[in-house]
Amino acid sequence: MLHYIIIAIFVLDFIWEQYLAHRNRKRMSPHIPDVLKGIYNEEKYARQQAYQKEYSRFGLLSSSVSFVLILLVLVFRLFGWLDGEIREHIVFPLLVTLCFVGVLYTINELIYLPFSYYATFTIENKFGFNKSTKKTYWSDQLKSLLLAILLGGGILSLLVWFYNDFENTAWLYAWALVTAFSLFMNLFYSNLIVPLFNKQTPLEEGDLRNAIEQFAQKTGFNLTDIYVMDASKRTTKANAYFTGLGKKKRIVLFDTLINDLDTDEIVAVLAHEIGHYKKKHTLQSLITSIIYMGVLLYILSYFIGSRQLATALGSDIPSFHLGIIAFSILFTPISLVLGLITNVISRKNEYQADAFAAKYGLADSLVSGLKKLSTKSLSNLNPDPWNVFVYYSHPTLLQRMKKLKEIK
Repeated sequence: MLHYIIIAIFVLDFIWEQYLAHRNRKRMSPHIPDVLKGIYNEEKYARQQAYQKEYSRFGLLSSSVSFVLILLVLVFRLFGWLDGEIREHIVFPLLVTLCFVGVLYTINELIYLPFSYYATFTIENKFGFNKSTKKTYWSDQLKSLLLAILLGGGILSLLVWFYNDFENTAWLYAWALVTAFSLFMNLFYSNLIVPLFNKQTPLEEGDLRNAIEQFAQKTGFNLTDIYVMDASKRTTKANAYFTGLGKKKRIVLFDTLINDLDTDEIVAVLAHEIGHYKKKHTLQSLITSIIYMGVLLYILSYFIGSRQLATALGSDIPSFHLGIIAFSILFTPISLVLGLITNVISRKNEYQADAFAAKYGLADSLVSGLKKLSTKSLSNLNPDPWNVFVYYSHPTLLQRMKKLKEIK
């Protein structure tokens, strides 16, 4: 019975995702909607629609392939079969889990690498976004693989050890490990991980740095580290991010952002990010994720040793890796509800960060900057409302423009 429940949840989740994707496709039109006039012109809108349609078809294909393959694995209980094959050659539980996960990871990469390659060098090339060379692309793949082996393999090994050896208190050790790793990444991601892929250089002295520093001083935001990242060697799309905690804060600007926006617009975008910090959204998000992970690991501890779940996946021996797979599927409905709540809170926080920027007279510059970023990346500015409610962590551009207008 549990076997069929797992399959039913997996199938219903796929149907739900495809229904929402279908609703988004129905919104596409060769004629520019009135709400987008003045943001997209006819030519740019036609390109945006072509780009969205291309990715919609591509997403349908890739997700369908994934669905069919995993469904076959679940129906024929191949997870259990693989577990049994590995156990014929390996006895030590930790090595069984590492080998099991390693095999699945390898198969997954081999199947989806062609999709990633096509998206980068066909779709992104076609619309002028991709600047990555094939050498850079394969180098990125290799580095990502090594990070997955070193970081992922190390953390997985510790988690398996905890759950195999500490029984009822294992989730507490696992929680401490995941929390420590999250804090470490918050503090050192930009210093240790990003340099493996991109060069970051301090923003040179000049009008832009002066404007950023003056605004930071005006808001009482202690900022000394402002870096520029060479994102243009991979893409024309622009972005910026804010990392670190306490005194160890860093703002990183994509060089494409500096090329696309003027000084006031960049300051407005950063004002929005500083608003998140001032409103303690970053801290709230971190604390919430830590609590959420603790609850998740506690519930997971009841799945790890379940013989019924192992049997549902085709094995007679309960294990960490089979428990994780069963849990990830059975938890899907709860995860969907929690995701809805998280996105509602996140969109509220985005409005508050926008209001912070507007308080300093940057509403018009923020709107102007967001328009440029959205139109240059050919973003879907008129998505289906259900998709926004379910998936969007940020309000749409039109919603943000409306709210900023009300604030002014």
